[in-house]
Amino acid sequence: MQNQDNRKNFGNTLIAGVGPAAIQTAVQLSRGFSKKIGFYNRTGTHADLLREELKRNQYKVSITVQGVDKAYDAKIDCFIDSSAHLQDEWDTLILSTPCHSYSDVMESLNVENLERIKTIILISPNIGSNDLVKSCINRSNVEVISMSTYYAATKYLSSVTVTRAHTKTFKRRIYVASSKKESHMLTVLQRFLNGLGIKAEKVDDPVDAECRNITTYVHPALFMNAFTLDEIFKLHTSGKKFMYKLYPEGPITKETIRAMVALWKETSGLVERLGAKPINLLQFLNDDNYPVPEVCLSREDIENYQNYEETKQEYLLYIRYSTILIDPFSQPDENGRYFEFSAVPFKHANRDEEGRWKVPRIPFEDYQKLRVIYGISQKLGIEMPKTKLIINNFELQCKKIESKLVMKESLLHPWEDSSICDVNAIIKARGNRS
Repeated sequence: MQNQDNRKNFGNTLIAGVGPAAIQTAVQLSRGFSKKIGFYNRTGTHADLLREELKRNQYKVSITVQGVDKAYDAKIDCFIDSSAHLQDEWDTLILSTPCHSYSDVMESLNVENLERIKTIILISPNIGSNDLVKSCINRSNVEVISMSTYYAATKYLSSVTVTRAHTKTFKRRIYVASSKKESHMLTVLQRFLNGLGIKAEKVDDPVDAECRNITTYVHPALFMNAFTLDEIFKLHTSGKKFMYKLYPEGPITKETIRAMVALWKETSGLVERLGAKPINLLQFLNDDNYPVPEVCLSREDIENYQNYEETKQEYLLYIRYSTILIDPFSQPDENGRYFEFSAVPFKHANRDEEGRWKVPRIPFEDYQKLRVIYGISQKLGIEMPKTKLIINNFELQCKKIESKLVMKESLLHPWEDSSICDVNAIIKARGNRS
């Protein structure tokens, strides 16, 4: 946890979004990094629940951390659900919302009227998100900082609370970059993350940070398909399925591995066109996410992965996912069985407060992110045929689900127009920056 002696470097901090990540961030900020902390969330059922629970708890939120006996809490100074109630008192804005909603949140906040804000931090952006948020502001003195991904694995402590969260693990490394060439606030953010035991590595361009989110490459291939949709809508006829198991227990086949490699290669081409450095997929999976024993994958193969021909790349990636079916570093139980690392259940679809079916965050947010990535490539004249095929197949499978469940509404309808607007804003901002 953070040291109490840190200076209040972020000043008054407004956190947009009030999920588990926002609670975790607020608690950490309260331990010496912010003077005043506020939550912002637009009106709705979740906002109503949060407001009532905050009142009952004297505006306290709390987190527990795996392996730590005590809980940590923080007092929130205010909760705001309308920009009409926002005062010009905030120095830093943290967007702890899904990246596909950034433009809507910025419009809702009416940031132009919050002239004191000088720093905006993106907790979990997509490729191009920094440019998108910059395009929403007409003030050149506002710095936008992109983190590669949210720095922990955090969920609500239970289904009956929206003010208490539990963090299972912290990331080992996060990449950060700023829209400003010389940034004091980037150093502050690095210090904030370092205090959690996270290495915060500065990179040159926001896209360099934004492309270093492993879900960009893994989730579309594994989860934007008929197998996953059938499971989350409970259409499989037998057996429970899991997110990281081999077929038939999970979605991993030679075809999904082939799709992952192709998607990585196509996205790497786009990243290079945007002036950033692509990742080595196998090295990033191993060194920044979860390693496997060297007897399974040699250091030479990991470091030279980008140089191999495609068939060998697919083979090595299949070995990696086969190796982590169990946790290779866990201790076997009395029966000699290791911890079943891959047995992560899918979250099932349910209906919202208005009775409409919703695709769960995985894979729907992955679909949203991929549409923007593909849209940017189209604008730049870059071919991404596998990416297009994954998107088209996912949309087709959603239509089949709608037909099977006799839905009156589309599973995908709320978002398609906004993705086009986001792409246009990103391309314009990137052109201005160049």
